[in-house]
Amino acid sequence: MPRRAAAHTGRRASVLAALAVTTLTATGTPAAAATAAHLPAKPADGLHTMNQAFVQAAGEFDVPRDLLAAVGYGETHLDGHTGRPSQANGYGVMHLASNPANRTLEKAADITGKPLTRLRQDTTANILGGAAVLRSYADRLGLDGDERDDIDAWYPAVAQYSGTTGRASARYADTVYAFLAHGFAATAPGGEQISVTARPVAPEKGALPGGAGRDPITPYPSALWVPADAHNFTVGRSATIDKVIIHVTQGSYAGSIKWFQDPTAEVSAHYVVRSSDGQITQTVRDGDTAYHAKQANASALGIEHEGYIDDPSWFTDTMYRASAALTRELCDKYGIPKDRAHIIGHSEAPGTDHTDPGRYWDWNRYMGFVEGDSSGGSNSNGSGGSGNSTDVSGGSASGSSSGSSDGLGFASYSLLQSGASGAQVTVVQQLLTTQGFTAGAADGSFGATTLTAVKAYQTTRGLPAGGIVGPKTWTALLSAGSTPTLRQGDSGADVKRLQRSLTAALGTTVDAVGTFGPVTATAVRTYQTRQGLAVTGVVSSNTWAALHAGR
Repeated sequence: MPRRAAAHTGRRASVLAALAVTTLTATGTPAAAATAAHLPAKPADGLHTMNQAFVQAAGEFDVPRDLLAAVGYGETHLDGHTGRPSQANGYGVMHLASNPANRTLEKAADITGKPLTRLRQDTTANILGGAAVLRSYADRLGLDGDERDDIDAWYPAVAQYSGTTGRASARYADTVYAFLAHGFAATAPGGEQISVTARPVAPEKGALPGGAGRDPITPYPSALWVPADAHNFTVGRSATIDKVIIHVTQGSYAGSIKWFQDPTAEVSAHYVVRSSDGQITQTVRDGDTAYHAKQANASALGIEHEGYIDDPSWFTDTMYRASAALTRELCDKYGIPKDRAHIIGHSEAPGTDHTDPGRYWDWNRYMGFVEGDSSGGSNSNGSGGSGNSTDVSGGSASGSSSGSSDGLGFASYSLLQSGASGAQVTVVQQLLTTQGFTAGAADGSFGATTLTAVKAYQTTRGLPAGGIVGPKTWTALLSAGSTPTLRQGDSGADVKRLQRSLTAALGTTVDAVGTFGPVTATAVRTYQTRQGLAVTGVVSSNTWAALHAGR
């Protein structure tokens, strides 16, 4: 990707250095952003699709369209929840917030001239407001017109949009840029398809301030540490730890962590788990009492999971596995039985009026992972499970096998481009050659011959012909072949092919074991829902056609 001139880079470095010693949540109207008086007239919002809203907002405030869509996807999976607020009092697709620590809703109103009610409830206005806020942060960073055209230059502005500071803001921006790198295809509540094409990214991260506070006493070394405000928990405990409580944030990962840092929130949890990649942040020490479950606070450890209870797309396989590993560690450390009497939902805690984790949380699968079953699916007392599996949120790729013995199945499929190497490159070369495209020797080295074959394949299949093997190309390559009707109870090579292609399409591991069980059936229904197909759980020609097209 073209880089900006050295003079621009030097000027930005000085701006970022100044920003590093200030808060990332400053308010104010951007000097260069369009004011309401200068906005062109538009047709009624009801005539706008969400795609049109992203394009229009990107044009009016000179924000890259894909960046804007990736921020919205990271915040809400593009679901405005009909204007209902999140836990952090954020609204709409772009999660415009109105709380003591983050007032992007009011900021958007000041810049656009839109009423607060409209920004909360109208998707077109909400997306415009999100673009206005992002542009205001870009202006504060001193990005000029050329720099605003470089999507990598927006990283500090995206970090600021999170409403967080330090490491939490960097992790928020990293997630957005992961969505840009891997691409995504999402279905908005009305059925409209919103997509972002994968592309190489190299964000200019600048000098963001680090987190502060005492290190946690944690039994889980991979957890990050962002301490909650002292007003939101009590030091020490008045009872023995004897249970783990599962929560859903009703908001984003970064937003929830920030909410726990707000002294007015009076709420916290011990851990927060991110949907896209299972990253875990600890905000309260195990030995302290977090405020998450009323009467059970004194004896419980609380784990929040990024997402919304009415949207199963947040409950990714990666999240389930990471959270279950954490729960298993906690149970082993504190002698908590690994059963549904001691690992409970927020809705099951005494004295609660909450409903999370809700009907889409798959208790059977989760408890299977807690007990060490790599495929999920507990045979223990897993009452309360919905049987529903999960959608994708664009998590990081892995090279580990998903159980397939033919060398084609992986837990996830990496974004591959020229210069890449390894087992998954070998698989791409094998699949291309099998399908009539000369990729050279299957040597695991993504060279010029493989690049030419990838581009030719993408052109033939009507895919973006950039030579990068992302989810769409993987899905088309892995699913290629005959189109037999498959349903639960079937087995064989065609089921393995289906499971591999679903893993690529959804970003959620569907173990390629060749047996069409409940997990595969749920993955099929999720895929059919996203593609606007008849949701039957049975794979017929229409489902195969969508997979062959890389959808």
